[in-house]
Amino acid sequence: MAEHDLSARVLTPEGEVFDGEVHQLSTRTAVGEIGILANHVPVLARLRPTELRLHLPGGEVRRWAQAEGWLQVFANHATVLVGEAVPPDSLDAAELRGRIEDADARLSESEEGSGAHTQAQRDKDRAEAFLAVAGVES
Repeated sequence: MAEHDLSARVLTPEGEVFDGEVHQLSTRTAVGEIGILANHVPVLARLRPTELRLHLPGGEVRRWAQAEGWLQVFANHATVLVGEAVPPDSLDAAELRGRIEDADARLSESEEGSGAHTQAQRDKDRAEAFLAVAGVES
């Protein structure tokens, strides 16, 4: 590992998505955007649906649409645990728009503050974030 790199690992319930060295890891936490570089202070943060970007040595940037999850940074190692990590070229805009419509219907049918309402809002936020990663407006 180079002096200015950190070890990063991205995991989903389906398995490992990435394990290697990166110059920078960029994602979004519950309180805002975060960029992790080598020797970052320890962090434990809840992640929001967004674009996960890994800046690799040599200049390549790998991108995924990231679902909710957790980020842990400790001892120059970053671990991203998310429900889903999908490459942008694997996203289906029509399917995501359908998920937004379904979530909107569930939002209108559920009582604000209920578990069903909260879940529908989370589903809508995820689909909108994935559409943005795909480069498509919702």
